[in-house]
Amino acid sequence: MSLPPGFLDELRSRLSLVQVAGRKVTWDTRKSNQGRGDMWAPCPFHQEKTASFHVDDRKGFYYCFGCHAKGDVFRFVQETENTGFMEAVELLAREAGLSMPARDPQAQEKADRRTQLADVAEQAAQFFRMQLATGAGAAARDYLTGRGLDDAARDRWDIGFAPDGWQNLWDHLRGKGIAEDLILDAGLARPSSKGGKPYDVFRNRIMFPIRDARGRCIAFGGRAMDPNDNAKYLNSPETVLFDKGRNLFNHGPAREAAGKGQPLLVAEGYMDVIALAGAGFAASVAPLGTAVTETQLQLLWRIAPEPVIALDGDTAGLRAAMRLIDLALPLLEAGKSLRFALMPEGLDPDDLIRSRGAAAMQSLIDAAIPMVDLLWRRETEGRVFDSPERKAALEKTLKDRVAGIRDQTLRNHYERALRDLQWQLFRPARKPGQPGRGRAAAAPAGPAPVTRASALVSAGEQAEERMRIEVILATALVTPEVVQEFEAGIEDLPCADREQARLRDLILRHAGAGAMLTERIAAEIGPGPLENLLTLRHVAISPCLRRPGDVETARMTVAEELAKLKARRGAMAEIEEAAEELTGAADEALTWRLGQAAEARNRAERSETKDRAEYDIGDNGARIDRAERSALDALLEGIRFDKPRR
Repeated sequence: MSLPPGFLDELRSRLSLVQVAGRKVTWDTRKSNQGRGDMWAPCPFHQEKTASFHVDDRKGFYYCFGCHAKGDVFRFVQETENTGFMEAVELLAREAGLSMPARDPQAQEKADRRTQLADVAEQAAQFFRMQLATGAGAAARDYLTGRGLDDAARDRWDIGFAPDGWQNLWDHLRGKGIAEDLILDAGLARPSSKGGKPYDVFRNRIMFPIRDARGRCIAFGGRAMDPNDNAKYLNSPETVLFDKGRNLFNHGPAREAAGKGQPLLVAEGYMDVIALAGAGFAASVAPLGTAVTETQLQLLWRIAPEPVIALDGDTAGLRAAMRLIDLALPLLEAGKSLRFALMPEGLDPDDLIRSRGAAAMQSLIDAAIPMVDLLWRRETEGRVFDSPERKAALEKTLKDRVAGIRDQTLRNHYERALRDLQWQLFRPARKPGQPGRGRAAAAPAGPAPVTRASALVSAGEQAEERMRIEVILATALVTPEVVQEFEAGIEDLPCADREQARLRDLILRHAGAGAMLTERIAAEIGPGPLENLLTLRHVAISPCLRRPGDVETARMTVAEELAKLKARRGAMAEIEEAAEELTGAADEALTWRLGQAAEARNRAERSETKDRAEYDIGDNGARIDRAERSALDALLEGIRFDKPRR
């Protein structure tokens, strides 16, 4: 069976040899470089322990330095599955989601036709280059010089000029004996509706050849010299050679440069790519007069796992970036994503490089933001979330956006990142000196751990307050079900240092993780701070640690400790204010206020007195239930006077 031209190329563009071979081999992670598609493994074709089997994913070939097996993705499937060529193609087509084409007895004839059309396009490119050097191309040369393109740059990109006139290219190609149908099918001329000779598609335009990944000229892009022309840029019509949604400008050279470690940049137009490459960013490509398509996105990921999108900094450029997010989300995989270099408003990469230099462009590339951040910006910028309804609407929108991500693990990471951003948005920082939310960064530095454990620091009211906060945080860690109920109180905890404040904020942020709470927090700050907290003596003997998971006990513990903290703070505030007022004449009102503060503190402490009535304090500081101790004493007393058995 003969396959139609381009079908195998389409298969290669949709499939990764690394993915196909990865089902048969185990990659050596120390030797491989996944970002560059440079992978090594023990060879599947002969028995060995060393990684001598090499896959170059960008070129689509494998080679074993041991047994010298080599080939492409089709050859690999043939050898590993013991199939013929057509059966291997069918297997890969099914995997890529392509239908096998119907039998085409004229396939070779069509392949020959494509070769002929590419030859015609190449001759047209040579004609345009010659015209740029003539007197008719003087204005075009001046324009290119003004854009910073010297003779070397024009030669590098094969830039030419289509002179004004209806049949300049047509007459030139016909004079070389090229058939009329080939000129028309190559998209270089159109039939006349008035019965005359066909006329040239490109007239009075600077011409940029468009080449496929193999370097063949397949189409053209033309920039109008007449400012009043309806189309500033004009691409060739689609032909059997050219599908603008399946090709990229500068595809081949960019793939080679990316293989050498350069970041892959995606700009909007030809001049942007030319400017970027001239400034040293050789791995630059552009879509061909349209928004990035799914096929083009897959081509980009074949070149590099994380292309940087550098579209124009105007409204249209931002809209294109936002549309690209919606296209990319369902296609994301672990290790495949996009980053966005946001251009200054009103500038494109060409403008930026000419006005500020390559260093400015490099700074934007270094600061390129992940796709999740641009998604967040799109859904929140310019909006106010001052009500539960608006917050809920944002949460639903974000969930709907990421629901299309097929990779479950990646979807979980997106949801977690967006939850963190929501947490930061909905909990604004406190005003200076005001107790409340988001104060972790402004909390005063506390003593070092060794000093904090000393008897000197542990004495007094501050130490007691700190211990109560530690009990509350520990209770929240071991029984996260209570966090939502006491969220406001936990947010207002007057943490003594940054470590304690950060732990409080992480508990609030990850409260929805449930039993995974400690694991999530440990992943951010390490297990050390959690172990230090949970092993403190006053924490270890608290009811929440003695009965972990007991929600009712945890609820009572947090409620009691929060009440005591509130009462102590209220009493201390009254005393401080009274001390200031004592400089004047003391009156009955001042005495009454102090009495009320003392009574409030006494009420809060009653539960503590009740505790002392029910418990004794052991030599090690632990509380011992008096009823249990009495029962134990009675049992021991009975054993003492029991007669020994013979």
